[in-house]
Amino acid sequence: MKTLVTYSTLTGNTKKVAEAVFEAVSGEKEIMDIKSIKETDGYDRILVGYWVDKGDANEEAKKFMETLKNKKVGTFGTLGAYPDSEHAQKCVEKISEALKANGNTVVAEFICQGAIDPKIIETMRKMGSNGPHAPTPEREARWAEAAKHPNEADFSAAKDVFGKLD
Repeated sequence: MKTLVTYSTLTGNTKKVAEAVFEAVSGEKEIMDIKSIKETDGYDRILVGYWVDKGDANEEAKKFMETLKNKKVGTFGTLGAYPDSEHAQKCVEKISEALKANGNTVVAEFICQGAIDPKIIETMRKMGSNGPHAPTPEREARWAEAAKHPNEADFSAAKDVFGKLD
């Protein structure tokens, strides 16, 4: 089985997870930034890495996933929220449903926390208490925790999920 591991990254988080996924996958495989992909026909399985933006895959990853039809697809993502949060689970479900709508079979899913771009945090802080992402003590704590991820435990968990694929 020939596998393509691909990713879109803003801060480098998703690339790091992609590298862990790549290590775990057996058989013939390649790893590429989504920006470099010209063709997907020669692959039996495509594993797509994304970062969460506004409750969905980032635009670049989303556009790439829209091109996938009738493929075996796995997804892995990073986000600033906690991976066991309702927000994270809704993101994973939304992405899987979009892939399935194009006739794809989703073979694996993984999401973990990742450091948030400092520019985004600064923008949210400048909004003060007026925005939907106001810097509350709870949010500040989550942002601080996100800055520690992805970490070795996240990489190990991703390897566990994708290492089980045939």
